Amino acid sequence: MCGIVGYIGQKDAVPFLLDGLGRLEYRGYDSAGVAVLKERKIKQVKTQGRLKVLKDLLRENPLSARVGIAHTRWATHGVPSDVNAHPHCCCKGEISLIHNGIIENYVSIRNRLLEKGHVFQSATDTEVLVHLIEDYFEGDILKAVLKALKDVEGAYAIGVLSSRDPGRIIGARLGSPLVTGLSKHGSFLGSDIPAFLPYTREVKYLKEKEVAELTPDKVNIYDLDGNPIDRKSEVVLWDASMAEKSGYKHFMLKEIFEQPRAITDTLSGRLFRDDIRIDEMKLSDEDLRSVNRILITACGTAYHASMIGKYMLEGLARIPVETEVASELRYRDPVIDEKTLVVAVTQSGETADTLVSFRDAINRGARSVAVTNVVGSSITRETENIIFTRAGLEIGVAATKTYTCQITALALLALKLAKARGTLPGEDFEKISGDLSRIPSLMEEILKKYENIRNIARRFHKARDFLFLGRSVSYPVALEGALKLKEISYIHAEGYASGEMKHGPIALIDRSVPVVIIMPCDGVCDKTLSNVQEVRAREGVTIGITNQSPEELKAHFDEVVPVPSVHPLLSPILTTVPLQLLAYFIADKKNRDVDQPRNLAKSVTVE
Repeated sequence: MCGIVGYIGQKDAVPFLLDGLGRLEYRGYDSAGVAVLKERKIKQVKTQGRLKVLKDLLRENPLSARVGIAHTRWATHGVPSDVNAHPHCCCKGEISLIHNGIIENYVSIRNRLLEKGHVFQSATDTEVLVHLIEDYFEGDILKAVLKALKDVEGAYAIGVLSSRDPGRIIGARLGSPLVTGLSKHGSFLGSDIPAFLPYTREVKYLKEKEVAELTPDKVNIYDLDGNPIDRKSEVVLWDASMAEKSGYKHFMLKEIFEQPRAITDTLSGRLFRDDIRIDEMKLSDEDLRSVNRILITACGTAYHASMIGKYMLEGLARIPVETEVASELRYRDPVIDEKTLVVAVTQSGETADTLVSFRDAINRGARSVAVTNVVGSSITRETENIIFTRAGLEIGVAATKTYTCQITALALLALKLAKARGTLPGEDFEKISGDLSRIPSLMEEILKKYENIRNIARRFHKARDFLFLGRSVSYPVALEGALKLKEISYIHAEGYASGEMKHGPIALIDRSVPVVIIMPCDGVCDKTLSNVQEVRAREGVTIGITNQSPEELKAHFDEVVPVPSVHPLLSPILTTVPLQLLAYFIADKKNRDVDQPRNLAKSVTVE
């Protein structure tokens, strides 16, 4: 959940480190720090608060060096404070370390080190690791790190400096992402590619239980036994401009407007009038026909995409589908066998609960497919069947374009399964695939009319509570709409299946509670309209997201946001967009930190 940056090379490291932290601040922002190595001494500055506080301190006390590491923190063990901020130093001040993850056996290691005379300054689990490395250090920092990691249980991505072995930075990963970059003037370390994207697109990804040795002119990779690994560099396709706001007030708004392009890219070369081709997915049609059950697992927004995928897969491929939150699935003893297809949906490819659940299902014999946005992420090494969403870099903590691309990818999977299983007549297949191909242009129509949604946000931004209602495939859309609003505006919001309203939520409705109803023209729209009448009978304020005629619905809704018509199973890709904009404009009107909402981080790499 934290951000890691490192640089060693020919230029001053500090500007690179601060720039990298700025690009990673979406991963954590309750404290930040920098450590550099100069004249065989480690100097560090760290502080509680946003990156701006650290920059102010460095203006007062400048640092300059050609090697350094930096960190932005999202607290797990130990409250946000100066002393708990990273980097952490050993007793002698000769080793500095930054860390993302959780050391699960830190208590036993700490007790062991206390008995040996080590003195701890913080309440973090991380600090035990730098003292453990110090305990093993005999002049070679790589060997000390390798020995220390053999004692560690849990998850980690680390960067390490030593004043007694100054010519390199050591990085390592297990369960948390870490990537290296190589440029003409030096080597980079980062928990995400954006950390150094403006300076190089040549990268080497670290896999699980691997260690990197960075010098000014190369990156060497080793396993935990110190055996060298021959790892070729890769060139990432992201452009540095994708990490800039391009004139938008916030990254989130930019990413909402990038959705038509992102979905076009996700469909490109895969969607044909009478066929679906997904080159990264190696399962044959025979493999797909042998499956008698699908289990989709994910967390947060990706779980809402998975719920929509359930409706698509069952409706088109006519196969039983379950969805389960990964943090629950990993602690159950699920019934899974070789006829089960498990689908993991994760934007980052690093979500800890999703990874563990997915790995467990594969170990039980299940066939597997991963839906992710990040090439080279951990989940891509768990299976050879991958659907990349091609959303590009998403900086805003609240997922937008990655979510609609996940739904799009699941629609492709549903059509592919339907084709393989022969459950969808040819003319129906062509109609749905045609509607799917129209989604980007239809989404552009919605985005052009954003002023209507901004006006609704102005009207209701002072509300203390919101309800979101939807039936069938619109139920997960209601859940996602509520999640977006509470994530970034801090307004209490709940999403419900419309038919459940009389089982409790109706008690909350009065004239102070706006009720957002997602009502595409489908087989249950008349039922949903009945729920609208129930809301109005209790003086509730109604906001309709619908593809039906606004004129016909004026008598039923206080506000109407029209969306274009598509096949009902595809409607969530469009009805989601007004909810994203509503949440954004309300949060902006309330002067919230839209891109970095409190207590949240972009990638949840610990359970």
